[in-house]
Amino acid sequence: MGRIMAIDYGSKRVGVAVTDELQLIATGLTTVHSKDVIDFLRSYLEREVVDCIVVGEAKGLDGKAGDSARFIEPFVVHLKRTFPQVKVVREDERFTSKMAFQTMIDSGLGKKARRNKALVDEISAVIILQSYMGRSKE
Repeated sequence: MGRIMAIDYGSKRVGVAVTDELQLIATGLTTVHSKDVIDFLRSYLEREVVDCIVVGEAKGLDGKAGDSARFIEPFVVHLKRTFPQVKVVREDERFTSKMAFQTMIDSGLGKKARRNKALVDEISAVIILQSYMGRSKE
């Protein structure tokens, strides 16, 4: 059984999270610059078996595509073409950044640490992954 990977794709940074091999625990992996994400994924997929990549789907409160969908959609197309052997699915990412920020507060991180946008992106990827894992078990 391979891992499940989640991506919180942004125009500047990409948060990445993965499960363990048994697909039980979601863990933040890293944050990479958006221009480097395909190279990062290529390297990671050479070392690890990944069954599925979950990409956050930006939606507004009305359920329609959000503003960031204009750069996420081309990334998803490129991802599917570059790694055709890996299943790519979408997961609603509404409120993940706010949830990530609240998680940082709840865990006791100080104000300076909470300004780390890379950490927010990584935690957002974990939330996307946990959401997908919870929904796929239903």
